[in-house]
Amino acid sequence: METTRIGPSPFIAVDHAGKGDLVLFLHGIGGNRTNWHDQIEALSSRYHAAALDARGWGLSDDYDGPLGIDDMADDAVRVMDHLGASSAHVVGLSMGGLVAQHIWYRHPGRVRSLVLCDTSPGLARSQTLEEREEFLRLREEPLLAGKTPADIAPGVARTLIGSKAPPAALQRLTDSLAVLHKESYLKALRAVTFHEVAGDIGTITVPCLLLVGTEDRLTPPRVHEEMRDRIAGARLVVIPDAGHLSNIEAPGPFNAALLDFLSHAG
Repeated sequence: METTRIGPSPFIAVDHAGKGDLVLFLHGIGGNRTNWHDQIEALSSRYHAAALDARGWGLSDDYDGPLGIDDMADDAVRVMDHLGASSAHVVGLSMGGLVAQHIWYRHPGRVRSLVLCDTSPGLARSQTLEEREEFLRLREEPLLAGKTPADIAPGVARTLIGSKAPPAALQRLTDSLAVLHKESYLKALRAVTFHEVAGDIGTITVPCLLLVGTEDRLTPPRVHEEMRDRIAGARLVVIPDAGHLSNIEAPGPFNAALLDFLSHAG
């Protein structure tokens, strides 16, 4: 596996391996590119599999001003350009699923297929205002009071992961939360909580797979059922016992569903 930093500023870090059609992985708000290493390993014998750190995460640069989901979508297209891909199968989890949808809205010709995992069209579509404000409060208050991401990581991880997740999965999630860039994470929390939907998922015409864990409490299966009903031809796979990080908690079923979908997506 190779790690590449792609400019111009902000530089974006990418782990990638393999040859073939590009499969581009986009992590969630508490993650980073390493969350996708199980998937890169599983796909790299057939595809060019790549996972990036979004701006303000991992080895990617921080940035001035508020977080823009559109900017993150454009960063992903920059990665495609650098890797020599005119289009990609785009896989996004949670916040990464929002970014994946924005790539479709802004650059539809660059999307061969979409895999939307443990996500939604926006929290405004799946949660009440009170639920969103509580989600933001629980994560913002400790950080604004002086705690670090490492301080809050164990507690946040337990709210996201399924009850039957193996200890190694909980540790991986905790570790990725612990190394978040504090200021970028705070900006992202507010951006995702009050995200304005930029388009209609009903306009998606490329092959689309929806993946969700049965124990995902943040974006539960019912949200994905509604998305399936709005996207023509979309497939839905529900992964037993997994929570909001189904790719880490259940990599075997996740990868099997992903590979089966990609084999038919063209």
